[in-house]
Amino acid sequence: MNKQELVDAVAAQTGTSKAEAAETIDALISSITTAVTYGDTVQLIGFAFFSTGQRAARSGRTPPPARKSR
Repeated sequence: MNKQELVDAVAAQTGTSKAEAAETIDALISSITTAVTYGDTVQLIGFAFFSTGQRAARSGRTPPPARKSR
């Protein structure tokens, strides 16, 4: 399910317009993003848990140059 399909489903279940449903979903995502950005965790019991975590740095590599075809 992509975002537009979610908006359609929420609008159908709540009886609101698709614009209102999209605005509500955008507000939800923005609120979760803001909370996690400030280091808080967001737990929606039975659905999801959002938090930040620490990862070790990973080493990258530079790929070799591409060969020219003849």
